[in-house]
Amino acid sequence: MLHCNVGILSKYVPFHGKFVAEGVESVRILEKLGKAALCALLVLALLGAAAGAETLRVGVRDDIINFGFYNETTGKYYGLEIDLAAELAQRIGCDGVEYITVTPDTRKDMLLNGEVDVVIATYSIAESREENFDFSAPYYEDDTIIMVEKSTLFGSIRDLKDKNIGIVNGTNAGPLLAQKLYDEGIITDVVVENTDTFTQYEGAYVTKTERYEDLDALLETGEIDAACMDACIAQTYMNDQREFLDVSIAHQEYGVATVKDSAFSAPVAEAVQAMLDDGTIERLIDKWN
Repeated sequence: MLHCNVGILSKYVPFHGKFVAEGVESVRILEKLGKAALCALLVLALLGAAAGAETLRVGVRDDIINFGFYNETTGKYYGLEIDLAAELAQRIGCDGVEYITVTPDTRKDMLLNGEVDVVIATYSIAESREENFDFSAPYYEDDTIIMVEKSTLFGSIRDLKDKNIGIVNGTNAGPLLAQKLYDEGIITDVVVENTDTFTQYEGAYVTKTERYEDLDALLETGEIDAACMDACIAQTYMNDQREFLDVSIAHQEYGVATVKDSAFSAPVAEAVQAMLDDGTIERLIDKWN
């Protein structure tokens, strides 16, 4: 049985092939339909569009403290994006939320394939991603940084000439890092070799891992000289023996992603904007910072 809020979703219900707008005329139309017809119409719309599913399936991270982290002891997810997903589900009229773990390498396909309804997983808004997805207004802003062991004595990004820098597959850290290295004159535009596990440029070597915990381990053992990731993620792996180089690779804005032009796109965008306007997101950020 579907339990989504009819009042919220009714403004997106299709009527004779068009979306019924809010206002007096739409009220008159719905009144003429009668309660039984209205319920049938809503059920059909919800089943077809999926925006009114009883449970909102949200792709989240399980390895980023304060954003999306799965506690194996309690069997629960915690973090800013977890709370945001719960609030979002309520605001678009769903009874509950199901958290489904995604990684940078799987979140795109899982959303496109319908395994999740939305992605809230430190997913930065990028032009290349907007070909397939709609994004809400950004709920969090961050910078992509470079983390190193203090023992390396690296003082700037220029010290990474001919060094090995680690990234996670599926993130946009790779192209952003390459552009920054090129702008700084550290690499040329020549790619010597590119595989699923590494890219070798003239001037630097980039190692690719599947998860941030793998990147953390490689940095710990010295198998990579530096790790490139967003600052909020790096905080999970920060310790007294590490530091950030004084450089920003790029500025990032995280948004809630939905499949482009899907039934979820409009209600999700409106709900996130409302949370920004009424201070809900600011309060969640303060809670988890």
